[in-house]
Amino acid sequence: MSAPIDTFDLSSLRLDTGQGRRLELAVAIEPFELGGEWYSVSQPSVPVRIDLSRTTGNGYALRLRFEVTLAGPCMRCLEPASRAVSVDAREVSQPDQGEELDSPYVDHGVLAFSAWARDALALTLPAVLLCRPDCAGLCPVCGADLNAAGPEHAHPAAPDPRWARLSELRLD
Repeated sequence: MSAPIDTFDLSSLRLDTGQGRRLELAVAIEPFELGGEWYSVSQPSVPVRIDLSRTTGNGYALRLRFEVTLAGPCMRCLEPASRAVSVDAREVSQPDQGEELDSPYVDHGVLAFSAWARDALALTLPAVLLCRPDCAGLCPVCGADLNAAGPEHAHPAAPDPRWARLSELRLD
């Protein structure tokens, strides 16, 4: 596998309109901060596949595919968690054809490769990263790990605060 890259000069491929190419490259993906916790890709250099084709008007149609394992704390119990994520992202860069066709990752024929890979991964992430699908999380009262404590873990019910003033009532 090649060394990880940050940018790639698309014009170096010298593609004519309608021509395409498949590239096998590597990218380093920076860690993510989600909900105040850090999540990182398990491998320092991620192999990726890019399919690209030249469109009319000096534009490009791009497709990025890769698989990674994301690791970090479980979002319920804070124990170590990891999840395999498959990314399949597409971009169109058609300069001067409208804002929706102007890719933020392509600037004068140079593809901001690592930024696109990181953003594509961020958009593919699951809503919740768990240590296991049935993670019970932490007890909201004492902070105990409910996965280890089991179903018998309980606390006395707190009185309803709406009725707290009645406890001050003295009937003598």
